[in-house]
Amino acid sequence: MPFESISIGNGGLPKIILIAPDGARAEVYLHGGQVTSWIPANGEEQLFLSPRSEFKRQSAIRGGVPVLFPQFSVFGPLRKHGFARLSDWGLLGIEQHARLESAIFTLSDNEDTRQKWPNGFQLELSVTIGGNRISLTLSVTNTGSRPFVFTTGLHTYLRVLDISQVRIDGLQGSTYLDQADENHEKLQSEKLLAIEGETDRIYHNPRPLLTLQDGLGQLLVGRRGFADTVIWNPGAEARLVDLEPDSFRSFVCIESATIARPVRLSPDESWQGTQTLSKAGNSTK
Repeated sequence: MPFESISIGNGGLPKIILIAPDGARAEVYLHGGQVTSWIPANGEEQLFLSPRSEFKRQSAIRGGVPVLFPQFSVFGPLRKHGFARLSDWGLLGIEQHARLESAIFTLSDNEDTRQKWPNGFQLELSVTIGGNRISLTLSVTNTGSRPFVFTTGLHTYLRVLDISQVRIDGLQGSTYLDQADENHEKLQSEKLLAIEGETDRIYHNPRPLLTLQDGLGQLLVGRRGFADTVIWNPGAEARLVDLEPDSFRSFVCIESATIARPVRLSPDESWQGTQTLSKAGNSTK
């Protein structure tokens, strides 16, 4: 039997603690099916979690990896980012294989979701940790009797030493929608993206592997199945109630998402997208 525990977390919300044989560790709240912590083996915390985050039902947890479904941001009629991050998920099971530990979380349509979005669905989020890597796979199945269309994403908050030191490699040559500049379509011409002020960009089908460089070393961010990548940081002028004024310095979001071309599923069809985070050694540059 693998070592795991279900405990009471912040705000009295239940959370799952995963611990791989090599000591890699993750924490997942059933509220939102949300990963809130990932520590690689012999490493340090890699995810940002706001000290002001509200751990209560009907509120989103600010940080970690929120699951966005069935709507990304305000691209549709629903509440921003949909309802998955506000819903109570279930735990299907936890398994340990050699050097890895994994858990599967699930969310299905219910009376509350059908009032917001009248479709039958099942989501599964698989979280696997071990060594210097975490993998998150989101699966969507149409369990209803009619087709539906959705957008989705994993809104990953990555902890950084200081936002001024952040450089992201792998976006050069990609077009993006600049949501911080009236949604103008632009081209990423620079090899390395630096975060300078408010940044809110949807990159269309960039390279499947990005490198995040900052004072804490390098982190590789991979995606499969997701068509788009979102880069977000609110900047110094933002005033969000669940973020401290200077918290913008401590994170950048690199989100694997499917936005520009929504997914259409017929009854019994499924879709799947994966994001992987791999911690590399400290940079010598």
